[in-house]
Order: sequence, then C-alpha cells, then structure tokens
Amino acid sequence: MSQLQPVSTPDGAAAPAVSREAIATADRVVLKVGTGVVTHDDGTIALSRLFRVVESASRLRREGREVLIVTSGAVGLGRVALQLPEPPETAALKQTCAAIGQSRLMELYQQGFARLGVTCAQILITWTDFDDRVRYLNLHETLQSLFRLGVVPVVNENDAISLNDRVYRGTGKRPIFDDNDRLGALVASELAADLIVLLTDVPGVMTADPRRDPDARLVGRIDRPDEHGLDVDGRSGLGRGGMASKLEAARVASRGGCHTVIASGVDPGALDRVLAGEEEGTWIPPRAALSSRSRWIAYCSHPRGTLVLAEGGEERLQGGEPLRAGDVARADGAFRRGDVVEVRALDGSLVGRGVVALDSRLVVQAASHQAGANVELVGREHLILKETNGV
Repeated sequence: MSQLQPVSTPDGAAAPAVSREAIATADRVVLKVGTGVVTHDDGTIALSRLFRVVESASRLRREGREVLIVTSGAVGLGRVALQLPEPPETAALKQTCAAIGQSRLMELYQQGFARLGVTCAQILITWTDFDDRVRYLNLHETLQSLFRLGVVPVVNENDAISLNDRVYRGTGKRPIFDDNDRLGALVASELAADLIVLLTDVPGVMTADPRRDPDARLVGRIDRPDEHGLDVDGRSGLGRGGMASKLEAARVASRGGCHTVIASGVDPGALDRVLAGEEEGTWIPPRAALSSRSRWIAYCSHPRGTLVLAEGGEERLQGGEPLRAGDVARADGAFRRGDVVEVRALDGSLVGRGVVALDSRLVVQAASHQAGANVELVGREHLILKETNGV
C-alpha cells in the first residue's frame, strides 16, 4: 500500500451515496494503460509492468468478468525500433512510429495472454468510429460479441492514420479524443462499464507535484473532477495525456455511471488492490448516468455547426423548453438535418449540444421570419445542456 496519506477532494462537493467497495464486484472493467506504464523513460518496453496488467486482466476473465484494455505505447516502441534519439515531433513521423510499433505492442499482449490461456483481440479506433453513429453502434456490437466469447479486446487509437491533436489545433476542430485517457473513458461509457482504471506512473491525483513539493499528498476521492480545485497541469515526457486529461476522462466516465480510479501502474500491487476495492489511488465515483444516445451526443459526436442563442434563449432552455427558431440569433456552419450542433450563448460560452431537425439553410430562413419563430429546431429529447451533464 502506498505510504502517501489520502485526503478528501477540496471542492466540497456532496458525496454520492455510493461505496468504493462496489469496485470489487464490477462485472465489466476497462483498464487504460499509459505510455509511462508500458515503457521506460527511454521508450523501451517495460515487460514486467505490461505482463502484470495481462495477469490481472486474465484473473478477471477467470472470475467470469468482462475486461477490456486500452493501451498506449505503439509510438514509443516504433521510436525504439527506428533508434530515434528523441520522441517524434511531426505528425508524419509519429504515424510512422505508430505503424512500426503497433504490431510489436500487440505481439506482446498476444504472447502474454496466450501463456495464461486467454484469447485477446486487437481493435484500432479513430475518432470517426465514434463520430459516425452507425460505426459507433457497429463498434458496440463487435465488443459485445468479443465479450460473449470470453475474449479480451485490446484497444488503441489508430495513430498510423489518425489526425492527432496537433493537426487538429490548426484546423479549428476539436478532436473527440486527443489522448488515450479520453479514448478509454469513451469506450467505458459506450460499453456502460462498471469501472475504468487509469494506470499511470504516479500513485494518483496529488495535491501538488511530488517532484517539487515533499509535502504533496494523494487525493483519495474526487466527487466532481471538473471542480477539483487542484493544480494538475503538465504531462509525462512520453505520453500525450497528463493528470488533467485523466480527470477529464473521469468526468466523461462518471456520466456513464462508471467508477473511475487513477492509480499507479508502476507499483506492482496497486492494480490488484484497486480491483479488490481497497483504498488505492484516486477514486472518482459515478454520477447519475446519461442514456446511451445522450452520451453519444454529449461526448462522442463532432458538431457540424453552431446555433448562437438570442437574448433570453438560454433561460428558456434551462426552463425545460425545446430550442425553437425564435431562440436563435444566428447559425454558423453548414449542417444537415440529424447532425449534432453546438448551442452557444451570445458571449460564445457553451450551453449544450443537440441533434438539429433542419438543414442550416432552413434554420436561417425560419429564424429570420416571425412566422417561423415557433419552429422546433432541437427537441428536448435530443438536447443535452452543459449545466446538467457537463458537456
């Protein structure tokens, strides 16, 4: 057990009526393995750590539980194979390293599971697999089929072809996931998993950077990861995600009704203690779960446009009204009926997301005529507000 003393979350949020002991009986578990866990500082593979995760996952399978692994490490293994002295900086070189390293990474998982009599399967995902509703549902069915057959899916972003976060920052578009923490949370949410464990190279969320502050303590529980009040900026040298990305992932997972634990993947016994429901790492309890479709609208889809609210529009939405043409000051972007759009206030702040009932051209026409003011653009069943779900 870690010698660091856990403290409660500083945000003062009301504690949900849920016990950490429920983790020990989780039927469907997602294990997210960070780059700092599966590789050493120089990028070489940390075999003992990876195989410990495989052993824990295999034990869950033998107990009749369903388990999925979201893994990082392909880019690091490709870098080592190419003998590059520094991590790749360009998108093209990063994708090259991923193409080389992915097969090596999967071979290690295959060997580890095979020795324990467990079959694993590789699933490579891009953001479009979440954005497209049909592909999203196809992914769900594939994973469900693997679970029924007792297979452990091993999931990674398809970095060999994906546009990464640096490319996206130049386009004005926000990627659905720009690190494997969020990818893990989306998979956990999509599967309605009971638990996701985000394994990293530190004991959990700390009150300060332990490398600079000897008085840093482990935060044992955070009820509202979007209001944690901690300075958690920064990231490891090899991975794309830092602690802030893990808390963002926990926020997404919690709205899927999923327990989240951020814990060490370096400490040999930490994962097993987490799975036993012990006080290990940082626990983020689940909140009231959104429906599957609402989670897709809120977190998985890529908005095709924006509806900017007129004065008083936000108040009407918060009061339970659908979004009507008269509530809209303008429509930005070219979108079609059935697309997901963002809803924003006049000051640009995000109000929510929804599935729009008209093409952008017709929205503009309806909003510009008094007779069209009552035309419903987004029904309440298709509207997810930020204040109620943390979009």
